[in-house]
Amino acid sequence: MPNEKSTQVSTAMAQPDPVRFVLKRPPPPNRRLRVFSTDPSLAKRVETAMLNETIVRVPWEETAGLDVRLHPGPVGEFVEVVDIDPASGRVYPPVDLGDPYLLAEDGLAPSEGNPQFHQQMVYAVAMTTIGHFEKALGRVPLWRDRYDPAAPRDARRKFVRRLRIYPHALREANAFYDPDRVALLFGYFPAGPDASGTEIPGGMVFTCLSHDIVAHETTHALLDGLHPRFGEPCNPDSLAFHEAFADIVAIFQHFSYPNLLRHQIASVRGNLGSGQLMADLARQFGDALGHSKALRSAIGTDPKTNNYRTIAEPHDRGTILVAAVFDAFLAIYARRTADLVRLASGGSGILAPGAILPDLIERLVHEAAKTAARVLTICVRALDYCPPVDLTFGDYLRALITADYDLVPDDRQFYRVAFIEAFRAREIYSEGVRTVSVDSLRWQGLARQPPSLVDALKALDVTEWKIRGDRKAIWTLGRENGRKFHEVVRDWLARDDTAPDNARTIEALGLDPGLKIEVHSVRPVRRQSPDGNALTDLVVVLTQRRRVPYDASNDDLTQDQIEKLGEGGYFWFRGGCTLIINRENPIGIRYAIVKRVSSASRFRRERDYRNGEAGTSTASLYFGDARRGGPFAMSHRGH
Repeated sequence: MPNEKSTQVSTAMAQPDPVRFVLKRPPPPNRRLRVFSTDPSLAKRVETAMLNETIVRVPWEETAGLDVRLHPGPVGEFVEVVDIDPASGRVYPPVDLGDPYLLAEDGLAPSEGNPQFHQQMVYAVAMTTIGHFEKALGRVPLWRDRYDPAAPRDARRKFVRRLRIYPHALREANAFYDPDRVALLFGYFPAGPDASGTEIPGGMVFTCLSHDIVAHETTHALLDGLHPRFGEPCNPDSLAFHEAFADIVAIFQHFSYPNLLRHQIASVRGNLGSGQLMADLARQFGDALGHSKALRSAIGTDPKTNNYRTIAEPHDRGTILVAAVFDAFLAIYARRTADLVRLASGGSGILAPGAILPDLIERLVHEAAKTAARVLTICVRALDYCPPVDLTFGDYLRALITADYDLVPDDRQFYRVAFIEAFRAREIYSEGVRTVSVDSLRWQGLARQPPSLVDALKALDVTEWKIRGDRKAIWTLGRENGRKFHEVVRDWLARDDTAPDNARTIEALGLDPGLKIEVHSVRPVRRQSPDGNALTDLVVVLTQRRRVPYDASNDDLTQDQIEKLGEGGYFWFRGGCTLIINRENPIGIRYAIVKRVSSASRFRRERDYRNGEAGTSTASLYFGDARRGGPFAMSHRGH
């Protein structure tokens, strides 16, 4: 007889395999990638070698229903890394961040000599910067349109899906954003004979390995996509703001790296105003050029010597704005941590000599990171509250105050007061404001809501807008809404400009009924305040322009006569307004941020500046000829 045990085994073997259900897991929210914390110089010092590497989390680019995934390059939804080295004639193989081994190891290890890590570095830092903009603005960022003058009128503006990034584009000490190509170009170069710090003469320095330079240039591209007129040299602050804002974003991103922040707080015993690590920009680049220090810093500038009234060069002038914003951050951080210091010091407020306790370090790290994140969010969000042209530092202060007030009316930590105090200390004031206070600096709305404009707002279709929808569909919808809004405004100006109430409204919006109107953008915004309140707005940007001669003796010429002077004989003087519109009941214009195209005083100032007669003109430093625009390449060479 067969063995009972063997019978059981054979029976079990004869059973059919059970049905296996494979659950398809959704993609993870983030991809972890290793990068240099600041640049390779940290690894060359014993006290900072352990801080050389940090891990950033960037969105996992895979979206159901959309053709969105990360290809070798990396090539994703927002950026495309193209690694061609014209100087050596080489094309480097693209890194595949989807490789299972790289996924298991958080990407490639930081390396100065591995071109594929260079590709990973620029992608990770650029995506981190894009993420901060997306969160602060409450919508998906878009790059500058590409303009084709040969195409039909309705199709001249082309959607640009990806920002191109060239890690080894040129062999020189430079890196810049090219608006014509919608691309970032990074250089590499041998350190000079006067190299200092961690660099040796002749050692190769790659700008694409500097977190600060990559974040700075990505910010230029994001700002240009949002406000393309900010790159025009129309006042001493306009070009300086581009540089300052890019530095602000790069600096405050440092605070999102816990290990870097923890080390700095421990080494300066909580006093961030005395530590350089978090506030310095591009130390390796500065060392390679023989500066013996970082390229720029947010601290260490004296308001009395770093004078807003006299400094003209855009980068140097920009450091004044950077220092003001960082001073405001330090004041807020000091207020938020004062109780912790009192507890740790037994009520004296003065910490005992020696290393501070780890528990105190962790609490200070938490407060510093939280404060820096909110300051960065306020700074980015304020871009929606800026006039579309002729921006000054004083205008930006008003934008900061208004943007923060909208989401946090009850300012218990006095963020807005800190900004006002820091700007006032550096003599940065807002034109037309008689008192320096939160109430007076906030932008104002309209006393009367024009019914025809309110009707136009109701007709705009923003229902399909999503934070992570198809970006081309969002761009197309914005263009369509812009056309609808343009038709209503054009008809309204033509029909109602003589009616007393409507004439006052036209004046309040700073528009000239005799000039054409460009609806630059219609941007839906959804934001959430720290206490959970949601704010749904629409940002509409209107601009106008007229030809203005460089030579004052031609002021009596008509527009047709001025056009015959040629491009060297005139420039476009622009005006317009940014409208912050409430989409919920009651629908209406909450703020009208105006730069009048009819302003004679503003026109004279801009012409003097462009002609170099205002005493502070820096346009020629950027472009050689103040009368012609140009790329960012010249402005960044040597800076």
